[in-house]
Amino acid sequence: MRSALANRCRSGDSRRRARSGFTLAEVLAALTFMAIVVPVAIEGLRVANVAGQVGLRKAAAARVAERVLNEWIIQAQAQSGPASLQRGTVREGAYEFEWSIRSEPWNQDTMRLATAEVLYSVQGRQYDLRLSTLIDNSTQ
Repeated sequence: MRSALANRCRSGDSRRRARSGFTLAEVLAALTFMAIVVPVAIEGLRVANVAGQVGLRKAAAARVAERVLNEWIIQAQAQSGPASLQRGTVREGAYEFEWSIRSEPWNQDTMRLATAEVLYSVQGRQYDLRLSTLIDNSTQ
Protein backbone atom coordinates (compact mmCIF):
# COMPACT_ATOMS: atom_id res chain seq x y z
CA MET A 1 0.00 0.00 0.00
CA ARG A 2 2.81 2.28 0.73
CA SER A 3 4.46 1.66 -2.61
CA ALA A 4 1.21 2.28 -4.55
CA LEU A 5 0.74 5.60 -2.76
CA ALA A 6 4.35 6.53 -3.38
CA ASN A 7 4.00 5.66 -7.10
CA ARG A 8 0.92 7.85 -7.39
CA CYS A 9 2.75 10.78 -5.76
CA ARG A 10 5.72 10.32 -8.10
CA SER A 11 3.54 10.15 -11.20
CA GLY A 12 1.68 13.27 -10.05
CA ASP A 13 5.00 15.08 -9.60
CA SER A 14 6.13 14.17 -13.11
CA ARG A 15 2.84 15.42 -14.57
CA ARG A 16 3.23 18.71 -12.77
CA ARG A 17 6.81 19.07 -14.07
CA ALA A 18 5.70 18.42 -17.63
CA ARG A 19 2.97 21.05 -17.33
CA SER A 20 5.29 23.69 -15.83
CA GLY A 21 7.44 24.09 -19.00
CA PHE A 22 6.81 26.33 -22.02
CA THR A 23 5.26 25.05 -25.20
CA LEU A 24 6.94 25.55 -28.55
CA ALA A 25 4.28 28.10 -29.50
CA GLU A 26 4.99 30.17 -26.37
CA VAL A 27 8.73 30.12 -27.03
CA LEU A 28 8.23 31.17 -30.68
CA ALA A 29 5.85 33.95 -29.62
CA ALA A 30 8.42 35.24 -27.11
CA LEU A 31 11.22 35.13 -29.72
CA THR A 32 9.05 36.97 -32.24
CA PHE A 33 8.23 39.62 -29.66
CA MET A 34 11.93 40.02 -28.84
CA ALA A 35 12.80 40.23 -32.54
CA ILE A 36 10.47 43.22 -32.79
CA VAL A 37 11.26 44.96 -29.49
CA VAL A 38 15.07 44.69 -29.40
CA PRO A 39 15.79 46.57 -32.68
CA VAL A 40 13.30 49.28 -31.73
CA ALA A 41 14.93 49.68 -28.32
CA ILE A 42 18.41 49.83 -29.84
CA GLU A 43 17.28 52.47 -32.35
CA GLY A 44 15.81 54.47 -29.47
CA LEU A 45 19.14 54.32 -27.64
CA ARG A 46 20.97 55.44 -30.80
CA VAL A 47 18.64 58.41 -31.24
CA ALA A 48 19.06 59.36 -27.58
CA ASN A 49 22.84 59.13 -27.95
CA VAL A 50 22.84 61.41 -31.00
CA ALA A 51 20.54 63.90 -29.25
CA GLY A 52 22.86 63.96 -26.26
CA GLN A 53 25.93 64.54 -28.44
CA VAL A 54 24.16 67.30 -30.37
CA GLY A 55 23.19 68.98 -27.10
CA LEU A 56 26.73 68.87 -25.73
CA ARG A 57 28.28 70.17 -28.94
CA LYS A 58 25.60 72.85 -29.28
CA ALA A 59 26.45 74.13 -25.80
CA ALA A 60 30.14 74.19 -26.75
CA ALA A 61 29.31 75.96 -30.03
CA ALA A 62 27.34 78.60 -28.09
CA ARG A 63 30.38 79.21 -25.86
CA VAL A 64 32.59 79.52 -28.95
CA ALA A 65 30.15 81.92 -30.66
CA GLU A 66 29.88 84.12 -27.58
CA ARG A 67 33.66 84.20 -27.06
CA VAL A 68 34.45 84.95 -30.72
CA LEU A 69 31.76 87.63 -30.99
CA ASN A 70 32.87 89.32 -27.77
CA GLU A 71 36.53 89.29 -28.86
CA TRP A 72 35.56 90.70 -32.24
CA ILE A 73 33.58 93.54 -30.65
CA ILE A 74 36.27 94.33 -28.06
CA GLN A 75 38.99 94.48 -30.71
CA ALA A 76 36.89 97.12 -32.49
CA GLN A 77 36.86 95.18 -35.74
CA ALA A 78 33.24 96.15 -36.37
CA GLN A 79 33.57 98.44 -39.38
CA SER A 80 31.01 101.07 -40.27
CA GLY A 81 31.49 100.51 -44.02
CA PRO A 82 29.92 97.77 -46.14
CA ALA A 83 29.11 94.35 -44.73
CA SER A 84 32.20 92.51 -43.53
CA LEU A 85 32.90 88.83 -43.05
CA GLN A 86 35.57 87.09 -41.00
CA ARG A 87 36.21 83.38 -40.60
CA GLY A 88 38.25 81.10 -38.40
CA THR A 89 38.52 77.80 -36.59
CA VAL A 90 38.49 77.17 -32.85
CA ARG A 91 39.40 73.97 -31.09
CA GLU A 92 37.61 73.21 -27.84
CA GLY A 93 38.63 69.95 -26.26
CA ALA A 94 38.67 67.22 -28.89
CA TYR A 95 36.30 69.08 -31.21
CA GLU A 96 36.89 71.69 -33.86
CA PHE A 97 34.40 74.45 -34.63
CA GLU A 98 34.39 76.62 -37.73
CA TRP A 99 33.11 80.12 -37.14
CA SER A 100 32.30 83.18 -39.18
CA ILE A 101 31.23 86.68 -38.19
CA ARG A 102 29.21 88.88 -40.48
CA SER A 103 28.61 92.56 -39.83
CA GLU A 104 25.94 94.42 -41.74
CA PRO A 105 24.02 97.68 -41.40
CA TRP A 106 20.91 97.68 -39.21
CA ASN A 107 17.77 99.61 -40.10
CA GLN A 108 18.98 102.51 -37.93
CA ASP A 109 21.99 104.54 -39.09
CA THR A 110 24.10 104.22 -35.96
CA MET A 111 23.59 100.47 -35.44
CA ARG A 112 25.14 97.40 -37.01
CA LEU A 113 24.07 93.77 -36.72
CA ALA A 114 26.88 91.36 -35.93
CA THR A 115 26.14 87.65 -36.33
CA ALA A 116 28.46 84.83 -35.34
CA GLU A 117 27.77 81.47 -36.97
CA VAL A 118 29.45 78.33 -35.65
CA LEU A 119 29.43 75.04 -37.60
CA TYR A 120 29.87 71.67 -35.93
CA SER A 121 29.24 68.06 -36.90
CA VAL A 122 27.85 65.09 -35.01
CA GLN A 123 28.21 61.62 -36.52
CA GLY A 124 28.83 63.01 -39.99
CA ARG A 125 25.88 65.44 -40.00
CA GLN A 126 26.47 69.22 -40.04
CA TYR A 127 24.73 71.56 -37.59
CA ASP A 128 25.01 75.30 -37.11
CA LEU A 129 24.37 77.82 -34.38
CA ARG A 130 23.89 81.58 -34.84
CA LEU A 131 24.33 84.28 -32.24
CA SER A 132 23.57 87.93 -33.07
CA THR A 133 23.94 91.27 -31.35
CA LEU A 134 23.53 94.95 -32.20
CA ILE A 135 26.52 97.28 -32.08
CA ASP A 136 26.27 101.03 -31.69
CA ASN A 137 28.63 102.59 -34.24
CA SER A 138 28.24 106.13 -32.93
CA THR A 139 30.90 105.56 -30.24
CA GLN A 140 33.58 104.27 -32.63
